[in-house]
Amino acid sequence: MDQDAFRETYREVNEIYCAFEKGVLTNQCNCSEAERFCIAEREGVHCNNEAGQARCLKWLELLREQARFALRTEEERRLLPHGKAIRLQVGGMRGLLRVLAGESAQEPSEREIKDINDALARAEARFGQLEAAPFSEIMRDVAAYQVRKRSRRKR
Repeated sequence: MDQDAFRETYREVNEIYCAFEKGVLTNQCNCSEAERFCIAEREGVHCNNEAGQARCLKWLELLREQARFALRTEEERRLLPHGKAIRLQVGGMRGLLRVLAGESAQEPSEREIKDINDALARAEARFGQLEAAPFSEIMRDVAAYQVRKRSRRKR
């Protein structure tokens, strides 16, 4: 299947895409609303909750605004490279979970991300709105997160 046909089929099948798809597909994040599917031997992630997807998209946009310095990105570039997108998704969620648990930022969080939807709902309940989250604390985890290195094949 060529790339254009794949993208077209993907958009038709996955109208409510998962905003944390990269984190979910790399098994670093989980969500009660995420559902995996396959197209031509490739995996995708569908979101089963439109309101949840909107909240996730809002959270990632807020993180991206706050993380420009930590990620060294330009504002006009819309799509982030894979490594930076993973840092934002996984590091941002780990930081949020650490803040919600009331832990200090002495060590970067290695916390397991069990349910993105639940964590963001708890953050909204605690802070009133996602914009009120303590981003200076959360950015420490984004900056500290290290993307897994690809393993080399032995010849």
